[in-house]
Amino acid sequence: MRAPMSWIAAAMLATTLLALPFRQDVAQAQEEGPPPAQVTFMSADGRTRLVGFVYTPAAMRAARVPAVVMLHGRAGPYSERAKGVYDGTTLSLRHQAWGREWADAGYIAILVDSFGPRGYPRGFPRFSYDQRPQSLDEVTVRPLDAYGALADLRSRPDVIADRIGLLGWSNGGSAAIAAISADAPGITSPTPETGFRAALAFYPACGLKGHFDAQPFRPYAPTLVLHGTADEEVSYRRCTALVERSRAQGGDVEIKLYPGATHSFDSPSRKRRSNDANAAATEDAVARARNFFARHLEDRTQRLEPTR
Repeated sequence: MRAPMSWIAAAMLATTLLALPFRQDVAQAQEEGPPPAQVTFMSADGRTRLVGFVYTPAAMRAARVPAVVMLHGRAGPYSERAKGVYDGTTLSLRHQAWGREWADAGYIAILVDSFGPRGYPRGFPRFSYDQRPQSLDEVTVRPLDAYGALADLRSRPDVIADRIGLLGWSNGGSAAIAAISADAPGITSPTPETGFRAALAFYPACGLKGHFDAQPFRPYAPTLVLHGTADEEVSYRRCTALVERSRAQGGDVEIKLYPGATHSFDSPSRKRRSNDANAAATEDAVARARNFFARHLEDRTQRLEPTR
């Protein structure tokens, strides 16, 4: 299987950027296409105005299309080379690649910046979990951001309101699990029709502050967890246990493990892509993610409304 062009371009760009100063990084990145549109919307917490970056298909296949909400990890949405410039031109290569991936698939995708509006645009380094503020909690706060983005997408005339998926990486993957739970904050009695149709969680930390210790995780919509067995930051075994316990209670959740793949295995950076296990995991994960959302976000029984 050949890697999608957005990932080939991102990997080539990553190699080139290592030798370029920051402002040239921006110009080089823009050669791959214009930066995403920047929007603002309210979190479902009712008090935080968030920033989002919207990727749209180059040519809309219908007047309204499915959509994807994307939640970044603990490093935030921006490149570590951003140098104080936090906008659509300085998003990390992974976020750019995935945004373009969904746009290429015909979806509208929004990357939510949960950290910048709360004063932490640079994100956090590894092993800083215990020092992060409660205002960024992935179980009680970040799901509210996901539902704020959901409401914003549902208000758009070019989005099919009940065909929206959720994707998160690392800390954002943990937030995606919390958000797709039947007891998720930010939405009352969620269903796939009123909430998200499906969720993808890339290498999440599955401790989730003990939230599912007493009662197993019960997703209200299909959920897929993707994890590497050589993850150096979080435990894939804990996620396996979370999934197995949920499935034993009828939960519609699966986990795919990639032998030898590390944390952030899907990053187009040279460091990650030089690991053969990461490259193989990325190729499979991109295809698997696209198939998963195609299966759950696209209504095969109805024709999409044609563009006029």
